[in-house]
Amino acid sequence: MSKAGLPLPSFNRRRFLSTSAAGAAFGGTLLASLNEGKAQSGDPIPIGQMVSLTGPLAVDGIEHKNGLDMACEEINAAGGILGRMLEPVTVDSKNQTAEEVTAAARLLIDRNGVHAIINGYNVGANQAEYDPIADAGIIYIHYNTSIGHHEVFKSDPERYFGIFMADPAEYYYGVGLPVMLDRIRKAGVWKPENNKIALVTGSLPYSIVISNAIRDTAPKFGFEVSFEEVVPVPTTEWGAVLNKVRAEAPAVIANTHFFPGDLAQCQVQFVQQPTNSLFYYQYGPLLKAFSDIAGEAARGVLTSSVIGILPDEIGNEFRKAYWAKFGPKAEADPGASTYSEAYHFAIAAALAGGTGEPGNVEQNRRIAANLKRFSYRAPFGMLRYAPEFNAALPYPTVSLDPSIAMPHLLYQIKDPTADVPKKLIYPEPYNETEFETPPWFK
Repeated sequence: MSKAGLPLPSFNRRRFLSTSAAGAAFGGTLLASLNEGKAQSGDPIPIGQMVSLTGPLAVDGIEHKNGLDMACEEINAAGGILGRMLEPVTVDSKNQTAEEVTAAARLLIDRNGVHAIINGYNVGANQAEYDPIADAGIIYIHYNTSIGHHEVFKSDPERYFGIFMADPAEYYYGVGLPVMLDRIRKAGVWKPENNKIALVTGSLPYSIVISNAIRDTAPKFGFEVSFEEVVPVPTTEWGAVLNKVRAEAPAVIANTHFFPGDLAQCQVQFVQQPTNSLFYYQYGPLLKAFSDIAGEAARGVLTSSVIGILPDEIGNEFRKAYWAKFGPKAEADPGASTYSEAYHFAIAAALAGGTGEPGNVEQNRRIAANLKRFSYRAPFGMLRYAPEFNAALPYPTVSLDPSIAMPHLLYQIKDPTADVPKKLIYPEPYNETEFETPPWFK
């Protein structure tokens, strides 16, 4: 473990990526071997999911459903879990309020008797769903990206033993941005006119946590947060806040709202009268919907993720397989999250001797122990849970070892018309291209 900003070790990129590619079968071969000669009889195993199939976050929720469905099909083709097939059950969490998410969790447990919940994210629930899931004693794996997960888990690790967050908390997005900006500046490819960062913050807790972390971390790397404003969510009217930002003419504008359509409108309105500012948006530009709406205005935008598909053999093969199944317009990045969770869970359960229904706490504790004991190489990097949090940690913001931490990825939109508009520019050894000065700079 290290503090953010320590010098990175030297990497042999070719050797590292070729070694990582050994897991290109995504776990299917291992699972088939575990199933061989150990088949059990019984009804299909219900695997639950609560994601937004309607509402503003459905663009991700549909892909989260696709990822789970795809994984269950492949796992069943490999023999299921010790011969028992998986049956995915998805409930719409709509706008992801605490009430909607908690009701969905109870429906999955009480009516469907799911043995696990394999999820994308529900950012508005604020861990409200944890208690009904803990009461049932089943496994719950999600990508809520919330520092609140750390706090709830540490409050009672015995009660929340089966709840895992498969990506780093949103807090690390805020810590990591000044680190990445500092790297670009030190490389000499970006020469800012000042050290100002303007923060435009979405009104959801997710966005607020990220902005707070940017503000706290920026001075450590010679940056100053010179402007802050919270905007309502959702919103497409950015004129007033952009006029205030233009008066600052900051080196960087960081917008931590994350709905892709809203952010695309912000970028279109910004380039009508741009300043010589890097524009960083949280998460939304990872989805092609951002580039489709923003068009040429998207070129040069920065964005980041901790669950983006890597441009290596494993990542490229997964994207190819995902598009073959769901079409080239499908967003493979969110699909990879639930897909990978399902495989990790299936392997952990097979090693434990099978899954556990609601109330079978003893068996689910065995599975939870295996999830922590055995890491899984996903299309987005190494899925490994820090035992003190039951959550993934980021590389290189927290750990300098990419073999045990999930990479915090910085992208730049290079070609808004391409099948994959974004290109990875940081960190080593995963990066595929270099930073370029955005075209709106004078």
